[in-house]
Amino acid sequence: MPTRQGSADGADQSGLRAPGADPIDSAKVAGRASAEAAVAAAPGLDASLATPPDLTAAAFFDVDNTMMMGASLFHFARGLAARKFLTATDLAGFAWQQLKFRIGGRENPQDMQASREQALSFVAGRKVAELVELSEEIYDELMADRIWAGTRSLAQMHLDAGQRVWLVTATPVELAQIIARRLGLTGALGTVADSDNGVYTGRLVGEMLHGRAKAHAVRALAASEGLDLRRCTAYSDSANDIPMLSAVGTAVAVNPDQRLRDIARARGWEVRDFRTGRKAARIGLNSMLGASAIAGAVAAGLAYRRRDRS
Repeated sequence: MPTRQGSADGADQSGLRAPGADPIDSAKVAGRASAEAAVAAAPGLDASLATPPDLTAAAFFDVDNTMMMGASLFHFARGLAARKFLTATDLAGFAWQQLKFRIGGRENPQDMQASREQALSFVAGRKVAELVELSEEIYDELMADRIWAGTRSLAQMHLDAGQRVWLVTATPVELAQIIARRLGLTGALGTVADSDNGVYTGRLVGEMLHGRAKAHAVRALAASEGLDLRRCTAYSDSANDIPMLSAVGTAVAVNPDQRLRDIARARGWEVRDFRTGRKAARIGLNSMLGASAIAGAVAAGLAYRRRDRS
């Protein structure tokens, strides 16, 4: 089995701290790894651009509730559960996190850590190729019809201007790249899970691509691709993405949560909301009911199992 060499900052390739090394910034490790994966998987410039390329400008789009209605990782978990890839306990955890996010309106570090632990638990020992194949199926079944038409049009506007368009998401990079390819975008920055000989080890490279890690990924990609961040644009719905939005010259709040709406107003950022009041309420209610129903079904299933065993 191949060994991993420690890096100059004291981390091995999985982003874990080496014995005796100085503390490392796992968000930076995650950002660099995501940028490297994005560049390696993206097609050449001409493949995603219909006009002569603008080499120094690009657009960066968050996925959950910005490009896609709801949380891509939750939809992904539903698809995996339907294929017996997840346990009932895993799915209940995803449903509970989605419900808390919908009610509270924001993510928090504890939930992100729980998501990380769940992600590691169900990919460890699985083949990367298997997850990619499942991601293709799940996108078609549960995600393709959840793309916001307005946000998709914004992405196309940048492509028509010769600019590259990248998704930036905490979703596993393999799924993020599939979403980007299906939408005709340049590529995706996503969470990188460590693998060895095509099999997931159960560790993340750094951490989930969230908050500061997204900003680090965008900066790393810009450095690699020769982008001028002052000419770049970023789109998100969440105040958690303020580091990414602040890293570029133009920030746009799309379907924003209240905190991001307030910050956008204070900083003079553009706001695009593709939800009507009724539509926003319906989407939120359906998401909460859907999560509650799944959690209830899982709980009922677990109770049935216990009764059946007694």
